[in-house]
Amino acid sequence: MRIKPEERLIVPLDVMTLQSAKKLLDTLSPAVKFFKIGCMLFTASGPAAVDEVKKRGCKVFLDLKYFDIPSVVAKSVQSLVRMDVDIFTIHTLGGFELMESVVKVLWNEKTKPIVLGVTILTSINEAFLRDVLGTSDISLEEEVRRLAEMARSAGVDGVVSSAFEIEHIKSICGENFVVLTPGIRPKGAEKFDQKRVLTPKEAIQKGADYIVVGRPIINAPEPLKVAESIIEEIRTASKEKNV
Repeated sequence: MRIKPEERLIVPLDVMTLQSAKKLLDTLSPAVKFFKIGCMLFTASGPAAVDEVKKRGCKVFLDLKYFDIPSVVAKSVQSLVRMDVDIFTIHTLGGFELMESVVKVLWNEKTKPIVLGVTILTSINEAFLRDVLGTSDISLEEEVRRLAEMARSAGVDGVVSSAFEIEHIKSICGENFVVLTPGIRPKGAEKFDQKRVLTPKEAIQKGADYIVVGRPIINAPEPLKVAESIIEEIRTASKEKNV
């Protein structure tokens, strides 16, 4: 999959108000061309947040992680298609029927967004997974691979996973199966609440199609410069990997 380096970097608009989002967009959109809208901003501002990104000629990753009965999620997806989002997420833990119902809704759409299944959040470690599953018989990596394979079988375009699972996922699901990796941290940056992180270069070299970098950019004294340096790092890594 050939993706422009400036579109491989996704910056989350993890702010509480539309006004704050506008400021971030004005600061970063000269270099960054893909922005994530999550539950925080979407709850506060709704589709207006998507409109602000689109007005600047940028792409939208709507990360609401839909997880409900299949019919409800399918109807929600019909609404988001009208908003012209480019990528959106559903939870693989919702099961095969949920994922397949979303894929079927998109069959007849003229402009089809990329649908990604969320596997295991990058803030989750082995101990947390054992608490949730109630067993120690399966490792975190095995569970991610299982969920990714189920997503592929349901017709989903790809998954969201940590950089540590990229190579395994690509080997099972194919090189064209999209992997978006959150929790990426430039060298020397604080990890915050992320448990499984790599640098932008490491993630691209492992095969990530998209990476999400938030606080290291947003909290920087000069966010645009940090974003530009990450895009250049992505460009170099992409050339080395020939993607």
